[in-house]
Amino acid sequence: MSISDLVIRKRDAAATRAALLKAATAKFVAETYDNVSLRTIAADAGVDVSLVSRYFGGKEELFKAVLDNCPPPDELFVGDPADFGERLSRMLIEDPMRQDKPDIFLIMLRSSDHPIAAAAIRMSSEERFYGPFEKFLGGENVAERARLAASIIKGVVMDRLIADDLGLPPEARERFRVRLARTLQAVVTP
Repeated sequence: MSISDLVIRKRDAAATRAALLKAATAKFVAETYDNVSLRTIAADAGVDVSLVSRYFGGKEELFKAVLDNCPPPDELFVGDPADFGERLSRMLIEDPMRQDKPDIFLIMLRSSDHPIAAAAIRMSSEERFYGPFEKFLGGENVAERARLAASIIKGVVMDRLIADDLGLPPEARERFRVRLARTLQAVVTP
């Protein structure tokens, strides 16, 4: 890195912040909260570690910013709740796994055993997933229904991360999708 690169980067706070977020996301996807080092994140972003404090405050705040920077699941909460199971089963089984979507899942999976990370994950989940999901569903026992549906969704995402085709031939995968649609619909219906 040349001095002119440092000068340009110093003048571009947004680019520096974005580079830190990108590097931190990559680290939190690949490693546990405990194993992620601010020095490594800064080095990967090509900046001094002191800039982490300037833009985020510390590791806890940077972790929260990473969670907030992951794409929200807004597309799940569009349409009629009466066809949620069918629509979501197609998204989960037929759509290719988007590279940006598993990030939040892997970050949660790798860091959920750390108390600070778990608290941040819970808060982010409530604000970005469960709150909108409950509002979308409405009705009685909405928190329980949303959480049960989320558990099923997470399980399918995990299986797709392990084997994109779920280890099933096309005909069996379609039968799986149809059962998943019925199951999800039953879960979200009051």
